[in-house]
Amino acid sequence: MADGTAKLDKSVKKVSVDRSPQGEMGQKYLVSGRQVSMRIWQGEPEGAEKQPSRREYETVGYVISGRAELRLEGQKVMLEPGDSWLVPPGAEHSYTILARFTAVEATAPPAQVHGRDAPS
Repeated sequence: MADGTAKLDKSVKKVSVDRSPQGEMGQKYLVSGRQVSMRIWQGEPEGAEKQPSRREYETVGYVISGRAELRLEGQKVMLEPGDSWLVPPGAEHSYTILARFTAVEATAPPAQVHGRDAPS
């Protein structure tokens, strides 16, 4: 703007998981802003494996139910209900689902922008 102040976005967004779009890897996209987005992985089956990948965005997550093993840069981290985790941008990581798994993740910047969320 001419006076040097940025226009404040006052919009309210609401996304229902029942009507949210699904990504190529099974995730459902929740609300997304300019700098962060949310997605949910619902009922990922036991034995499912997410192949090693590196992403340009940061991911934080929270386990709602089930169990998974996160492999992050050579470390193994067990994820159980109530646990939260961080995958830094550029870190090689993969997951193995040990018990039917549901988790919410937030990514910054938004993972689905410009094809960042495509399988590796």
